[in-house]
Amino acid sequence: MDTILKNLKNFTAKRKVGVIPGFGLSIGITITLISFIVVIPLLSVLVAISGFTWKEFWDCITDKMVLHAYQVSFVCSFIAALINCVFGLILAWVLTRYKFPGRRLLDGLIELPFALPTAVAGIALTTIYADQGWIGSLFKPLGVKISYTLIGITIALIFIGIPFVVRSVQPVLEKLDSQYEEAAEMLGASRLRTFFKVIFPEILPALLTGFGLAFSRGLGEYGSVVFIAGNIPYKTQIAPLIIMGKLEQFSYAGATAIALVMIVFAFILLFAINFIQGRMNKAAKNS
Repeated sequence: MDTILKNLKNFTAKRKVGVIPGFGLSIGITITLISFIVVIPLLSVLVAISGFTWKEFWDCITDKMVLHAYQVSFVCSFIAALINCVFGLILAWVLTRYKFPGRRLLDGLIELPFALPTAVAGIALTTIYADQGWIGSLFKPLGVKISYTLIGITIALIFIGIPFVVRSVQPVLEKLDSQYEEAAEMLGASRLRTFFKVIFPEILPALLTGFGLAFSRGLGEYGSVVFIAGNIPYKTQIAPLIIMGKLEQFSYAGATAIALVMIVFAFILLFAINFIQGRMNKAAKNS
């Protein structure tokens, strides 16, 4: 009997070594998929620009029109991501904390920018915000033009980026323990102070994640922006449009060089946000 129990303990100890059943096979499949989906395409970018000399590469990515396109893409994406953080947080708060008729419908509509083809979204936004559109006609008497301006580009990026913020913050709000809020209120803290001292530090990492995802998506967005932008040189041209123009001219190396700059910036942004989140989580555990 003792021998049987000993063998069972040894067998159980051996089974606990593996993280999950079939770990070796699972990690092999995961690495293979990541290689085909992420690593190999990124390496192909480096291969595509291998025919460029350093001077040709530098001249391509620092062309005056390309630099202006970078500026338009970065500024509009940054502003749109900031606005999405504010309104995305409000939407997530309403969907989490309140029950009202049509709540599930509103929650489902958050996913609409994911499901809607980007070209359809671009055409719809351009039609609505044009000078003769429903909303654009209201601003025309005030001298405010929306379509074919930076304002229109920012609105399009807000539309496609807000689901990232809402879906990042919403699960954190749902799991947040209300006891801390009740304790703060019992100690005399106002609602505003309770939010910024108790709730906001908990949702800040998720909010940063949503900001990074919305910003990165905005940098590479093409379909929903190309129509409402108007593609006016040195005014509303975006970086993805310059890339498409290079491809139409069969300048694959030039298009890849510009795309590489966008990829590097997006990776730097995501790594920076992950680093900040790690530091914040570490500080929260130590406190």
